[in-house]
Amino acid sequence: MTVTPITPVTPVTPVAPPAPLRIATAETPVFRGRIGRDARSGHYAVPGRYRLHLSTADPDGLRIAVVHHLLGLGDTCPVSGLPPVPDCPGGGHSALRPLYEATAHRYTGPALAPVLVDDWSGRIVSAHAPDIVRDLARHFGADRPDLFPPALDADIETVERLCADRIDAAAQRAGRAGADPEERAAAGAELLSALAALERRLAVQPYVTGDRLTAADVALWVTLVQLDTVHRHHLDAGAVHRVADHPAVWDFARRLTARPAFAAHLDLDGIARRHEAHCRGLEAAGAAVQILDWAAHAAVPYGPRVRADRP
Repeated sequence: MTVTPITPVTPVTPVAPPAPLRIATAETPVFRGRIGRDARSGHYAVPGRYRLHLSTADPDGLRIAVVHHLLGLGDTCPVSGLPPVPDCPGGGHSALRPLYEATAHRYTGPALAPVLVDDWSGRIVSAHAPDIVRDLARHFGADRPDLFPPALDADIETVERLCADRIDAAAQRAGRAGADPEERAAAGAELLSALAALERRLAVQPYVTGDRLTAADVALWVTLVQLDTVHRHHLDAGAVHRVADHPAVWDFARRLTARPAFAAHLDLDGIARRHEAHCRGLEAAGAAVQILDWAAHAAVPYGPRVRADRP
């Protein structure tokens, strides 16, 4: 089957190589350790050595939870759930504070989720979701679904970039309160252009990169969840109707929502609570125009499979 290409707005760059732990700023911690194939990497793949700390109300946490479920890593890499709404300033979680302080001496920034932790040392390996999902799939994925086929690496990264820049970021700019009307219109046009490119693909093939489910589909599904449950509230009704007018894209979202690995982690109530707690924008007419009834399409009763450790 012929795959319709998506043209990225920016050049595709290779996946970042393993990098040492570093702190960019107090406000923006960057933990970019990687799991390697053997002991020389420092962090090598051993079942039971690593633990995830995440909230499925957060898009990065939701993405990791779905990949973790698809790979069947419940025993190999345990998960500790976090509350939907962070309980510290800056979006941090008090439960993660000891891990951050153990990892970076005199750390003063927010203790953000998600994180992959080395339980042997009690230190954070990575807080970068794209690296985490790749390492889980590549180093713990033997005899499991291949979510990152080598031949599709560039295509998967292009879709990830499109989701982050041309859908998620563009939707935020299009709904930003007080933004210049021309800026909002340009962002809205970029969002619709990205959805149109995906529509052309999904009109002729079941998944974004072809005939098989890959990590690109997980990234897109999480982005569409965020678009309909969060960003929609800040768009006008006309914009939401134009967003909804991509039947193949939303049928794709519907189909994946019916799969247990996706539905089991779709915490709609948690997403709403997180949005209400942190949103500073104004609600627009689009808030009333729900695109999908996500709960109705879920194959199992929706709610997080990963429960919060504390109320």
